[in-house]
Amino acid sequence: MDTKETFFNYITEGNKTKGDFIPMGAAMLAGETVTGAHVKIPLKTMNRHGLIAGATGTGKTKSLQVLAENLSDKGIPVLLMDIKGDLSGLAQPSPGHPKIDERHEKIGLPFEAKSFPVEVLTLSEQDGVRLRATISEFGPVLLSRILDLTETQSGIVSVIFQYCDDNKLPLLDLKDFKKILQYATQEGKKEFMEAYGRISTASTGAILRKIVELEQQGADLFFGETSFEVDDLLRVDDDGRGFINIIRLTDIQDRPKLFSTFMLSLLAEIYSTFPEQGDSDRPELVMFIDEAHLIFNEASKALLNQIESIVKLIRSKGVGLYFVTQNPTDVPEEVLGQLGLKVQHALRAFTAKDRKAIKLTAENYPDSEYYDTTEVLTSLGIGEALVSALDEKGRPTPLAATMMRAPMSRMDILTDAELNTLLSQSKLSKKYNKEVDRESAYELLNEKIEKAEAEEAKEKARQEKEALKRAEAKRKTKSTYSRRRSTRMNPVVKVLTSATFIRSVFGILTKVMKK
Repeated sequence: MDTKETFFNYITEGNKTKGDFIPMGAAMLAGETVTGAHVKIPLKTMNRHGLIAGATGTGKTKSLQVLAENLSDKGIPVLLMDIKGDLSGLAQPSPGHPKIDERHEKIGLPFEAKSFPVEVLTLSEQDGVRLRATISEFGPVLLSRILDLTETQSGIVSVIFQYCDDNKLPLLDLKDFKKILQYATQEGKKEFMEAYGRISTASTGAILRKIVELEQQGADLFFGETSFEVDDLLRVDDDGRGFINIIRLTDIQDRPKLFSTFMLSLLAEIYSTFPEQGDSDRPELVMFIDEAHLIFNEASKALLNQIESIVKLIRSKGVGLYFVTQNPTDVPEEVLGQLGLKVQHALRAFTAKDRKAIKLTAENYPDSEYYDTTEVLTSLGIGEALVSALDEKGRPTPLAATMMRAPMSRMDILTDAELNTLLSQSKLSKKYNKEVDRESAYELLNEKIEKAEAEEAKEKARQEKEALKRAEAKRKTKSTYSRRRSTRMNPVVKVLTSATFIRSVFGILTKVMKK
């Protein structure tokens, strides 16, 4: 048995699966494709998370596209973070090309051009279904971690949420939260102190500055109503194919704080909403996070801890997370260790730092007698990748340098006309794109403050009126006293009322009466 035949058996035996699977392509040996030695990913293990990595232009996006297409075909909904803006072509069939036919002939897999059901979502003012969440849905713990608050500041946030719960004040958007922070240290200072203790103006000031920083990255567009229901990510079309939900993020590449905020919110909501799946034969939802370094590079330690926790726990909900980035070292080791599937495209060794990174990357893959992994990593061509997955029993499949199959959909973006047509057909846009600004904490607190000010003005007016009455009564009393005093001081009155005068008059009267 020659080496090629031995290799063929090694690959096909290692990729046997009793259940459904996704064929990624055919294994390669010494740079040549071994037709029929198909590299497969068991559908059962697609909730074990994964990584798609490689230098720019090596085919990462196309690998993502292939996975999304095959998952959709099998009735599994997909969520894609489209930061570069090059995934909308999934809604249109591939125009085909002789090189695609040649590639698939080598691989030994048929090629069928087709489009897929696509829903376009947005976090910003771009066209698409608007994604929003309320402050209340975040809760005090998650909001504090996103804002990277101290323990004392986090405590204040918890008190704020408790006050709003106790007083039935909905916290919907950032203006609601800013208003209650202001109220706690100004108009409502006495009320807060009596019920919850003193709240420091220095701490609320620091929290407000963090909120302003978040607002500057566009978070005011994200916080509010109508809240997006994560169950709407699980739709299938009339043919039973899972919807591919594409979130357009091309305009927030320079706003990583907003991206991290959204991602953490979404993962937390999915985790709290989806039921436990146990050891299911297929995932409920698969998410691909392109340019994943934007999450990890800008995230605080608290935020990273939260992401790591969710990555570890969310697979029990039937959700698979796939990080797409240039280098595996972009992903924290604690997260990297949780990833079952690795699709590693070529890396480039231009510097000593690059060579060190390649060596570290090679150590993340199973040993193989057929490959020098470090060497293969720098010699892979476009559309070729090292693939290592998990079999149905959770064991790593044989490491295989793989010629990847081509996407069935268009490997390019939609035209403006095509995108407008797609958006006009969206059922979700009617549900989520209507602006809602119902009465919430901001309006209710303003009303409360205005009422208190009116009561205060009324009381002040009453007190002023009482003071005027007292002053008028005092003036009248003084006037009467003045008149009496003035009469008493009159010379004639003085003579008439003097004791001498009275005795003289009475003396005369007495003499007259005796006569």
